[in-house]
Amino acid sequence: MLWKKGRRSDNVVDARGDGGGGGYGGGGLRIGGKGLSLGAVVLIVGFGLLTGQDPMQILGQLAGQATGPAPVQQRSTPATDDQTEFVRSILGDTEDTWQAIFKEGGRQYEDPTLVLFNGRVNSACGLASSAVGPFYCPGDRKVYLDTSFFNEMSQRFQAAGDFAQAYVIAHEVGHHVQTLLGISRQVDAARQQGQRMEGNNGLLVRQELQADCFAGVWANHAQQRLNWLEAGDVEEALNAANAIGDDRLQEQGQGRVVPDSFTHGTSAQRVKWFKTGFESGQLDRCDTFNAKQL
Repeated sequence: MLWKKGRRSDNVVDARGDGGGGGYGGGGLRIGGKGLSLGAVVLIVGFGLLTGQDPMQILGQLAGQATGPAPVQQRSTPATDDQTEFVRSILGDTEDTWQAIFKEGGRQYEDPTLVLFNGRVNSACGLASSAVGPFYCPGDRKVYLDTSFFNEMSQRFQAAGDFAQAYVIAHEVGHHVQTLLGISRQVDAARQQGQRMEGNNGLLVRQELQADCFAGVWANHAQQRLNWLEAGDVEEALNAANAIGDDRLQEQGQGRVVPDSFTHGTSAQRVKWFKTGFESGQLDRCDTFNAKQL
């Protein structure tokens, strides 16, 4: 991927080493001196979904009890290492793409901020560790990314490559798009009304698959504008989408698949909806909420 063609965003905040990271050994959340495993994080997230509580707030409360509040002192000047330059390039192009798409629809796009952190970070959604992976917080409209996740993608999920990493960033930006379009608010309202959230046809899965589709829409427009994809790049993104499906992660983590607890969709579904966005480049092709077949 010829990512250096992209315009660099000024909305990346480098919060690494500012008091919010480190001290977690292996990237896990630590409670009372013990590491909180990925399985435990999954259980906490599942509990939050079942009870209607925000999983990020639960994790933040647990971390806060163990370590005390540790807000990140964020620097306004981005670092200049290659990893940060890559993130700035991808974020900058998502800004250009979504600004143009929103303008065509008579709307105004508001750029999100992307915060780079190490180990843990304090957001409007609570205190979170790297164990939860990259995430978007609608409370402060920021994307949070510990770039060590890219190493985990490569080593644990065999999903390496620049475009695979770009897909991850674009997916989180897709959640920002959902917030601006009012989709996230509608999902929250449905949660309060007791509608089904988790499960293979639940609203959470539909929300996540739409973010995958939005990532594909971005990739389509970016390629038309910059022609920066190389041989194998699309396969990298599809491989990443396949690697982080609920069914595959559950099979790897607990040896069995539990569709009723799905929150992001199967590998096949994630691949399908990214391809739908990438091949069409059209926002209206991403209506996962009314799709009869995900």
